[in-house]
Amino acid sequence: MPTSPSSSVQEARRALASRLRAMREEAELTAIELARLAGWERTKISKIEHLARSPSVADIRTWCRLCRAEDQTDDLLAALRAVTGMYQEWKRLQRTGLRRLQEQRTAVFEQTQEFRSYASQVIPGLLQTPEYATAILSAVAVRNKLPNDVEAAVAARMKRARLLREGGHRFAFILEESVLRYQIGGPTVMAGQLGYLLMVMALPSVSLMVIPFSRARKTHALGNFNIYDEAEVRIELLTAAINVTVPSEIDQYRREFELLASMAVTGSEARSVIAKALADMQ
Repeated sequence: MPTSPSSSVQEARRALASRLRAMREEAELTAIELARLAGWERTKISKIEHLARSPSVADIRTWCRLCRAEDQTDDLLAALRAVTGMYQEWKRLQRTGLRRLQEQRTAVFEQTQEFRSYASQVIPGLLQTPEYATAILSAVAVRNKLPNDVEAAVAARMKRARLLREGGHRFAFILEESVLRYQIGGPTVMAGQLGYLLMVMALPSVSLMVIPFSRARKTHALGNFNIYDEAEVRIELLTAAINVTVPSEIDQYRREFELLASMAVTGSEARSVIAKALADMQ
C-alpha cells in the first residue's frame, strides 16, 4: 500500500529537522545557546527540531552560519524547498482563481510522456466534458470562496485535453465504477460525460480501464492519484495538493496502479460497464 501523502510530507520534514539538529550538535551548541546567538526565543530551536514549527529560509541561513557549516546551506535550502513543494495548500494555489492553476498544470502534462491516473472520486480532468468540468470547478469556487473565473478555467482545462490527440503522449486511466454513477451536475451532465468516455476510449493514445463493483478486491479503493512518468505523483486532498517526488514512493504508487489495473476490465467489457451506467441515467 502506498505511503499516505501526509506521512510522506512528515518524513521529509523529519529528515530536515534531523539534519539541523545534527549540525547543531556537531557545533557543540545547546538549543538554548543557538537560540541566544541567533536572537531567537528560547524555545524556537526545540520547536523546529521536534516538527512543531517549520524553519524559514532565513532561519536555515542563520543556523548554518552560527554552526560554522555554511557549506551546507544550499543543500539544506534545497531540502526545505522540497518539503514546501510537497504540500501545496489550495488557498495559496487558488488565491487568484482557478484559471491560472489550470494553465500552470498544462506545462506539466506537456512534458509528460506517460501519464497514469486512478480515479475513485471524479472523472479525471483530461476526460471531462465542459459541462462536467463546470460542475466540478463551480463547486470548488463556491466552497473555497474564490474569484468567479470558472468559465476561463474550464476553457483552459478543455484546451489541455488536446494532448490526448497530439504530441505522442500515452494515457492510462483506471476508474472505479462508482465514479461513473456519482451525480456530478445531474443526470443530463452525467449522461453527456459517460457518452464522451465511450468516444474518447477509442483514441489510440488512451487506455481506459474500469473496476466494476462485481470484481473481487485485491486492494481497497484509494483517493485519486496521478503519476507523471517516473518523476512525480500528485494526490489531491480537500485542503491541499501533495506532490511526491521520492523515487521509492513513486515506485510504490506505480506498483499500486498495476495492482488496481489487474482488477479492472478493458475494451468491450469496460464499454459495457460504462454503457450500463449510462442506461441507468436515462
